[in-house]
Formats: sequence, structure tokens, C-alpha cells
Amino acid sequence: MEVTRRAASCFTILLAVAVCALLNARAQEPNSPPPTFSKDVAPILQKHCQTCHRPGEAAPFSMLTYRDTKPWASTIKMVVTQKIMPPWYADPQYGHFSNERSLSPAEIRKLVTWVNGGAQEGDPKDMPPPVKEFVEGWGIPQPDMVFQLPKPFSVPAAGVIEYQYVIVPTGFKEDKWVQMLEVRPTDRSVVHHIIAYLREPGSNYFKDQKPGAFFIAPPAKTDEKTDTSALPSDFLVGYVPGQPAEILHPGEGKLIKAGSDIVFEVHYTPNGKATTDQTKLGLVFAKTSPKERVLTLSASNGTFKIPPCDPNYRVDASFNVRKDVTLVALHPHMHARGKSFEYRIIFPDGKSKTILNVPVYNWHWQLWYNLAEPMDLPQGAKIECTAHFDNSPDNPENPDPTKAVIWGQQSWDEMMVGFFNLKFDANMSPKELTAQEGAIHTH
Repeated sequence: MEVTRRAASCFTILLAVAVCALLNARAQEPNSPPPTFSKDVAPILQKHCQTCHRPGEAAPFSMLTYRDTKPWASTIKMVVTQKIMPPWYADPQYGHFSNERSLSPAEIRKLVTWVNGGAQEGDPKDMPPPVKEFVEGWGIPQPDMVFQLPKPFSVPAAGVIEYQYVIVPTGFKEDKWVQMLEVRPTDRSVVHHIIAYLREPGSNYFKDQKPGAFFIAPPAKTDEKTDTSALPSDFLVGYVPGQPAEILHPGEGKLIKAGSDIVFEVHYTPNGKATTDQTKLGLVFAKTSPKERVLTLSASNGTFKIPPCDPNYRVDASFNVRKDVTLVALHPHMHARGKSFEYRIIFPDGKSKTILNVPVYNWHWQLWYNLAEPMDLPQGAKIECTAHFDNSPDNPENPDPTKAVIWGQQSWDEMMVGFFNLKFDANMSPKELTAQEGAIHTH
């Protein structure tokens, strides 16, 4: 019996070896050729990478052609296996998003196999057709209207620059509905963020400032008790690292009323080299009057004080839904100590649903998360946001773990803002949605 068992064991091992050898041989057969750029890799790059990896965009190299991509093959293998690229931070357990960038395991395997096989081009005839016609210098089609800072702003090599504001009149004689929007710095390397606000006729927002001239922000807050986190005016569109253009669906639009001004808010951060920037804003108008208006709002909290060395400080904020609306997109915003961010919906019956969890927040890539299926929110619902901050020495991004941190405009200060886009009947006044909110703070 012992001999029989040994013989059976040896047979099992030999059979396993034979199967492995057969599979390996089949993998090398002509009918299973290694992946090529033209047939296998280019479609993946089109889907996940080329929005940024093309001339004039933020990525350091283009991926439009084999010649562009081949020198970076080993780097591509490294960043996709470590899931550094494409940047995407949503926990897959919660929510589904139409703009998800992450690669599937099969796509990662295909890219790695391509690199390991020598990063071959293959037959150029196998190249897929371009997915869309890119307009160089824009992430949207050729804009119908472009607004730009009136002159280049000089950014020194070093120092601290207060927020810069510029008022640019639109000159619109009639209301305009906008379907696609993009604000772009001309030198991304020194821009922390940009927000383009709308100032409608009769607004008191910066009423004493002259259009066309740079001026500085209001004085920074000096204590954690005063909440200055609320948006000062209608948020049109913004720019932060990793943020693509805002492209609304047909039938949706953002409204710019006749006689409105654009108020640019630009946060410059010197990086050791003097340069200039002349940020611009491109708009593509809706072809017809939309049925639904899109508005960017937020749940924010500016009353926190993060203790020195605290590794997991919690801050909460909420927004009460005062009319039936539809939630379409989410955008968490924090600075260097940002650790995690979560959005929840509390329905009128008390039920709670987590719709986005970012367990590892990366302030270098501040993304919008567009819901694959927009969510109807009834009157009486609440959007709740919870952020955690790491002010400990273990946070490599932390400017100074020995200091307490409050809300502030510079990157070494902190912010806690849960931006979101709501859409609603175009005939409804946004004032019906935006009664003054009280931020909540717990620890």
C-alpha cells in the first residue's frame, strides 16, 4: 500500500508539471502572440490615460502614439502595478462613477505583459481610431468664449503670495447657458487652485473693487470660532491638480446671467523658479435652453482646530436639502493633512447611505467623482460629510506636526469642504436651495 501511495503521489506531481508545461507551450504558440501597442495597449490608453497624457496637458509625456509611449514602458509597468496611476481613490464598495479611471486587473496584466514582452508596436493597421478629436490647449471642444486674466501675473521664485482676485466683466447682454467649462493656468507648476465665481448684477461681492486689476483676499482668520468656509458667491468652475474640465450632459447647463462678472480667485505657490501665469477660462454654450440647471454647492466646516501630532482628527459638515433635487457629482477638498473623506445621504426616514468613501486622500490629485446614476434627493434629506486629518509626524506631507491647525487659505493651513453638484428644474431659483447652513464639528 505504501508503494502504491508513493506511486500515486509521483503521478500527481508529474501530471501537474505536464499541465504547466502544456499551458506554457500554448502561451508561446503563434495563436497566442504577446500583446502589442497597436492592438492591445492603445485602447487601454485611450480609455484611461490620454485625457492627460497628450501635448499641452498636465502629464509629463504623451501617450498618443507608440513613439511617444515606448520610452516610458518600464515606468508604466511600475505605476500601474503599484496602482499609482491612473489616479483614483474611491473605495469600490461604495458608489459607481461614470468617470472612474482605475484599471481592471485584466488591463493591468495586459500592460505588464506588453512591457515584459519587449513593448512591441505590432501592426500599425491594428491601431483603433481616435476616441475623440482633442483640441490642443483644452479639455473641451473649441470654446465659444474665452476669458483670461487681463495681464500675466508675476510669481516670484520664493515667498508667500496671498490669494489673488481679478474681476473680469462678461459683457453678456443676455443670459447664457453653459454646457462645458474649463479654467486653465498657463503655468500649472505654481498654481495650487483656481476658482471662477459668478458675480451677478446688484451683488455686493467685492462691490468696491475695480474690474481688470489684481487685488488680495480678505484678511485670513486668526481663530477657529469664526466660520468663513461658506462659498462667497456662485461657484462656476474650478481648477486643482487632477481636475478635468466640467462637461455637462445634454439638457443640463450652468446659468450666467446678463451683465454678470467673472471673479477669478487664484492661489499661487512659488516653487523655486520665477515665472508668470495668465489663467484663462473657456466656455462652450448649450445649443438650446436646458431643462435642468446645475449648481455647485458645498458642505463645509471652518470651525475646527486640529491639535498638534493628532493622527486622526475628525471634522463633520452637513447640507440640508430644502427642495427635491438630483445629486450628480462629488468633490472632496482638503490640504496636506487630509487623510480620508466620506459622503453620506441621510434620508427623511432616518436611513443612511454612504455614496463615496475616499479612505486614502491625496491632495495632489483632487478629483471629481461623477455618479454613474444620478441620485434623486427628496426635500428633507441631508448630505453629510466626514473628514479625518493626520497632523502627526508620520504624515510625510505634514508641514509642521508641532502646530495646531485651523481653517486657512494657504497650503500649510487646512480646509474641509465637500463640494457637490445638484441639478434641478431650470425655472427654480437657487435661493430656494441655499438657506444659510450651520456646519457641524465633532471630535
